[in-house]
Amino acid sequence: MRSATEQSQSYSFSRRAVMLGVGQGAVGLMLAGRMAWLSIAENEHYQAMSESNRVNMTLVPPRRGWIVDRHGAPIANNRTDFRVDIIKDRLEDKDRVLALLGKILGLPPEEIERIDTDLKHAAGFQPVQVIENLDWERFAAVSVRLPELPGVAPTRGFSRNYPSGPAVAHLTGYVGAASADQYRKTKDPLMVTPGFKLGKDGLEKTLEASLRGKAGAKRVEVTARGKLVKELETRPDVPGKTARLTIDAGLQEYAARRLGTNSGSAVMIDCDSGDILAMVSMPAYDPNVFSDGISHLEWKMLSDNDHVPLMNKTLQGLYPPGSTVKPMNALALLHAGVDPHARVVCSGAMRLGTGVFHCHKRGGHGALDMKNAVMQSCDIYFYEMARRVGYDTIAPIARTLGLGQKYDLPFGSQRYGTVPDAAWKQKKYKTAWTVADSLNASIGQGYVLANPFQLAMMAARIGSGRDLKPRLVIDGPAPVAEPLPFSAEHLAIVRDAMFGVVNQGGTGGRARLLVPGVAMAAKTGTAQVRRITMAERAGGVLKNGQLPFKMRDHALLVCFAPADKPKYAMGIVLEHNGHTVANLDTPLTGRDIMTYMFDRERALQSLAEFEPTWGGDIATRDAAEAAAYRAAASAPPPAVGAATEQDAAAATDAPAVEAATAAANATAEAQAHDTATGNGVAQTTGSPEPQ
Repeated sequence: MRSATEQSQSYSFSRRAVMLGVGQGAVGLMLAGRMAWLSIAENEHYQAMSESNRVNMTLVPPRRGWIVDRHGAPIANNRTDFRVDIIKDRLEDKDRVLALLGKILGLPPEEIERIDTDLKHAAGFQPVQVIENLDWERFAAVSVRLPELPGVAPTRGFSRNYPSGPAVAHLTGYVGAASADQYRKTKDPLMVTPGFKLGKDGLEKTLEASLRGKAGAKRVEVTARGKLVKELETRPDVPGKTARLTIDAGLQEYAARRLGTNSGSAVMIDCDSGDILAMVSMPAYDPNVFSDGISHLEWKMLSDNDHVPLMNKTLQGLYPPGSTVKPMNALALLHAGVDPHARVVCSGAMRLGTGVFHCHKRGGHGALDMKNAVMQSCDIYFYEMARRVGYDTIAPIARTLGLGQKYDLPFGSQRYGTVPDAAWKQKKYKTAWTVADSLNASIGQGYVLANPFQLAMMAARIGSGRDLKPRLVIDGPAPVAEPLPFSAEHLAIVRDAMFGVVNQGGTGGRARLLVPGVAMAAKTGTAQVRRITMAERAGGVLKNGQLPFKMRDHALLVCFAPADKPKYAMGIVLEHNGHTVANLDTPLTGRDIMTYMFDRERALQSLAEFEPTWGGDIATRDAAEAAAYRAAASAPPPAVGAATEQDAAAATDAPAVEAATAAANATAEAQAHDTATGNGVAQTTGSPEPQ
């Protein structure tokens, strides 16, 4: 009995010893495995963590990629930027250094306070910005006195530069410091690095990913408490990619200057490829000023300007296209089976129910066929034809030729207007389409709204006979354009009518090119923005020169050249131009801009003749306007570099720009609705055309 008990106890002890040994072995293997994992597999990770405790990095903003035109000329590049920073760990006798810096740089007391506050919150190795965009004289003054300024670090960086200034503002947009919201969303330390700027509008914003590049880094060795020990090897930045545009920079700048004092826009398109050669909206801001930081006074001056310099009118401006749609409407009539030789008698007015629709020629044009109706811009002809076929027949052709379309372009927003029809009106206003609606729309009034870019596309498609797709960034071959669904004969009839507008006694005779062997085909247009009452008509209609700016007619032009083999097409819209000054009106403006493509010297001679009468070139006029505004506001001239980050943030806020744009376009849409519902202009008068 005892023997059995001893044997069982011995067996039980041996089993426990084995289990304990296995457990100890397993734990040992786990520890060994963990140690191996940490020392081998995770070696790089922990080495990096260790290195980060020893080495800190200060990011170096990358150089932005250039934006160049089709020939490689710079539209946006980088210029050397002088700046001054302070390294906190190297700073000695802070109060003395700040006082001396303030004296050398001419810093106001509030800037000294801002620097002092930034130093209190900065890590020892991180630079604190004192001033950027510094002129060479002050940069040199700081550099020669560095022995007296321990901790001060003058450096050379790069700032964005736009050689053509306002001429490209709405095309390129501008850059600016990142906002607090942008940093909170990304937590990217580059966003708060002194000197870093990112795209805020235009191509700078939409192409930000490729233009930005990769930041470099200055590496410094620090103690456990973050005290600077020494500087280590610097990692260079990687510049952003260059963006090549279809734009012709010379043409872009010429068109901007040739628009003169107008509030308007011009778009030119290559009829072979769909490439956008110029896309100008004037007046505009100077993107160089925006990028450097704009003051509240400068921002207010732009905001108060009734020519709306903050809005890209080429894509965001909406206007009744007026008579510029008559060639398009003629093509729609041909497509619907209307005989181009059929005549309509224009007596100067057409009665519809209790309303009277007038032609711009009070005494009437007499009997006209389609070509002469386009040439003389006869409203009665198109009223009658629209009454016969209905506007639902015309609307699809308008869309085919580019109106009402939103194009695939690298911009944050564009407004694509309205090509109305019965279904559209029923959906929007819950009312039926009327014959009066068709008559209004037939002369580009009523509910019809378009932006200048669409008008240029309409001209390019009529001129080329193909469904061109616009292109702005060159990143491969141009897209292949398919033929439009119209017969060559019908297109030839419309082109011939547009040729007659300029060259055979039509309304656009002043647009005739002076280049030997090159003729231009075009269609002028006038869009009224006010109602002319019967009482005013009886007493004499007020001329545009007698009206305030906002009450004057818009002036428009669509054209292409050469007329026999179109290469270039263009759309021009001049807000409230009123045809009041001949050398600022659409015919001569269009003539000169188109001339630039065939005879640059002749075009420049014309500009040299006209520009002095407008107060000089863009820079001269802008400087005079700013001085007058500053004097009116009783403000002293701004000091160089005096604009603060708060000023820049407030002035370059995208929602503020969008609000200005929305306000301008709300007026256009309200006017269109008033016209179509009987409060507008087309039911009481036609629009006079320039001769």
